[in-house]
Amino acid sequence: MFVSLAVVTVFISALLLVSAGAKSLRTRHITEQMSTLGVPQSMMAFLIGAQIAGAAGAIAGLWWGPIGIAAAIGLTLYFAGAVAFHLRVGDRKGASPAVVLTMASVALIVLRAATL
Repeated sequence: MFVSLAVVTVFISALLLVSAGAKSLRTRHITEQMSTLGVPQSMMAFLIGAQIAGAAGAIAGLWWGPIGIAAAIGLTLYFAGAVAFHLRVGDRKGASPAVVLTMASVALIVLRAATL
């Protein structure tokens, strides 16, 4: 069970760090997407910080379970918010990855709780 937890943790953490990197570079794709979703540029630093904190918390959670569960709950809320923002503007295609990551975050909660 711990191996599954480690795999999901590394997967989510890597995706979060890549996404945070893209947001910090303000790539054209990201800025257009955020504009379409109605996310103000002033929120980008918060989103980047939340992604980095989520990745760090998930990794730290491999050693200390409660921090891993807290990070996974935060990630679930983060990605559920992303789903809501995509659906709010009718972007079903863009919501799909966020739905998958929401489910992966829930799996992270379950796996971490099961391995305490």
